[in-house]
Amino acid sequence: MAQPDLNLLITLDVLLEEGSVTRAGQRLALSPSAMSRALARLRRATGHPLLVRAGRGLVPTPRALELRDRVRGVVQEAREVLRPAARPDLATVDRAFALRASDGFVEQFGPALVAAVGAQAPGVRLWFLRKADKDTAPLREGSVDLETGVIEDAPPPDVLNAPLFTDRFIAVVRPEHPLAEGPLTTARYAAARHVHVSRRGLVDGLVDEALRPTGHHRHVVAAVDGFGAALALARAADLVATVPARHTAAMRQGMAALELPFRAPEVTVSLLWHARLDTDPVHRWLRARVIDVCRAE
Repeated sequence: MAQPDLNLLITLDVLLEEGSVTRAGQRLALSPSAMSRALARLRRATGHPLLVRAGRGLVPTPRALELRDRVRGVVQEAREVLRPAARPDLATVDRAFALRASDGFVEQFGPALVAAVGAQAPGVRLWFLRKADKDTAPLREGSVDLETGVIEDAPPPDVLNAPLFTDRFIAVVRPEHPLAEGPLTTARYAAARHVHVSRRGLVDGLVDEALRPTGHHRHVVAAVDGFGAALALARAADLVATVPARHTAAMRQGMAALELPFRAPEVTVSLLWHARLDTDPVHRWLRARVIDVCRAE
């Protein structure tokens, strides 16, 4: 079955409004003969004359009058669909967004982000989800709207990203720890008792790789899966937690932060989202707020 020519709806809308082939042709920039052919096509498509002659002009049939409002609504709706998205009125937006991030990210940047969002769009709600892995499936499936993290492997082509900030690792101990006194040397650092952060358990990480050229190795006595847990252990015992500085600023208040005596590893934290939301005006606005908050501190 042949598909209908939807352009005929625009022609029919103008014809029914003007009630004249000539005037309709002028509005549509069509010659009288081209407009007459368009009317003939409409009659074939609908199986109805639509406009009939009355004296020197044309008048709509009852069926045409019945269609007039419906056709006008369909044409207006189509124009709305094809029109570029209007700038949203943030004061009236009512939406919830799921943002998957680490506990450290939420503690460090969450308060400023909630304040920035609430100041412009009080109806926007943020749902912070704990990030336990690097699987991008939640973004692709739509259960997560935004995600933050370090990109180790190139994401799928339908997952977009933007860098937020670069962070460097530091050593953190409680004020009573022996390393808090005197200069921190590589030998003292390596010989101390360490808590290692890894989702994969007791395996070498970025810090161990950076330390290896010095000929030293860390004395790791515990492993946890998050920076918050590492800092909690270091706060309560004589352990060294080596963590990214900016990411953990809020969590390590009251503790001693020490610059590493060797070349500190750095990581770039990025914002990720799915391509289907790239042009969504409210999502785009929210992405800009996340970027602003992260780059302002």
